[in-house]
Amino acid sequence: MTGLDRFTDLLDYPMYVVTAAADGEQSGCLVGFASQNSLRPPRFVVWLSKVNHTYGVARRAGFLAVHLLGRDQGGLAELFGGRTGDRVDKFSQIRWRPGQGGAPVLAEARAWFVGRVEDHADWGDHVGFLLSPVEEGATAAPSRGALLSLSDVVDLTPGHPA
Repeated sequence: MTGLDRFTDLLDYPMYVVTAAADGEQSGCLVGFASQNSLRPPRFVVWLSKVNHTYGVARRAGFLAVHLLGRDQGGLAELFGGRTGDRVDKFSQIRWRPGQGGAPVLAEARAWFVGRVEDHADWGDHVGFLLSPVEEGATAAPSRGALLSLSDVVDLTPGHPA
């Protein structure tokens, strides 16, 4: 175990579901690497694993949707984190609607935004997608501490290796 592993093992960061649509194909995955990175202009980055099915769709997409789930939404976390779009049509199993640019917006998400993809940056096994928010919403007012975090999904078996 490295010093960085010991450091990151102490973190319990939020988990997100990121969805994309391009060329008639939709995809989505559970993401742990994401952060706001600018106030003015408002910007947010999500990092997607290069081996993930969603990465290929996201690279062709002009917009991505970023969703927050509640701690009680383990089923959605399992669908987007434990299944792969190579083999499963995740969107046939849930309610969703197309957002700006066709990005799938999950009906049950606690909060979400759609961002225009401004840039990509390759930083190893994940690629960062720089997003400018263009649309946002919430289905229920989430309270701090009630959102899905890493500790809620630590036992989930991923649909793809990291």
